[in-house]
Amino acid sequence: MKFAIIPARGGSKRIPRKNIKPFFGQPMIAWSIKAAISSGCFDRVIVSTDDSEIAQIARDYGAETPFVRPVDLSDDYTASTEVVRHAVEWLFINGFDVEAACCIYATAPFITPELIQQSYVSMISQKKSYAFTVVSYDYPVQRAITLDENGNIEMLYPEYRDTRSQDLKEAWHDAGQLYWGLGEAWMERRPIFSQYSAPVVIPRYLAQDIDTEEDWRQAERLYQL
Repeated sequence: MKFAIIPARGGSKRIPRKNIKPFFGQPMIAWSIKAAISSGCFDRVIVSTDDSEIAQIARDYGAETPFVRPVDLSDDYTASTEVVRHAVEWLFINGFDVEAACCIYATAPFITPELIQQSYVSMISQKKSYAFTVVSYDYPVQRAITLDENGNIEMLYPEYRDTRSQDLKEAWHDAGQLYWGLGEAWMERRPIFSQYSAPVVIPRYLAQDIDTEEDWRQAERLYQL
């Protein structure tokens, strides 16, 4: 069986209640739930939450909330991988055969059913343990700078100070949308950012990590476009 696991705790700090904050007419989490259901990939779509209001909204949009996420997995420091592993373990304990589980972020309004399907195919066809979406940086990461406590500039990679931009290797980052994984891979805690994973390349306009108010406004602009 295949499962969608959508982590959605209630205690987000930088954007309070961001998982259920309205985004173009419906709670943010509804976009992820509807894409998961429409993909046809899953036997069950499950929201892992510690919050009763989020749980009710998730059920209103067709997801299930068969358990309450433990308190020790609901703080600011818990990795999403541990939240998914808890859900997968719960499913195994309760008699479900977890062939694969896909972690879908609750704040991924540009995710599509087709992208969920494509990611699963990539994982299986490449014989990988995971698959997740990646997007290219729009500027060479080798030219990154930092500011110290006095506001002074330092290059992270000073060895590339005089290298032409076109000679620098292109870099990619996690798009922060979904992570397909085999049930056994989640349980064994195989590292995702490794040779175990298949990258699924998407255009930049389909990726928007939402952690700050600025991120939220940017997502609104991208959606309107």
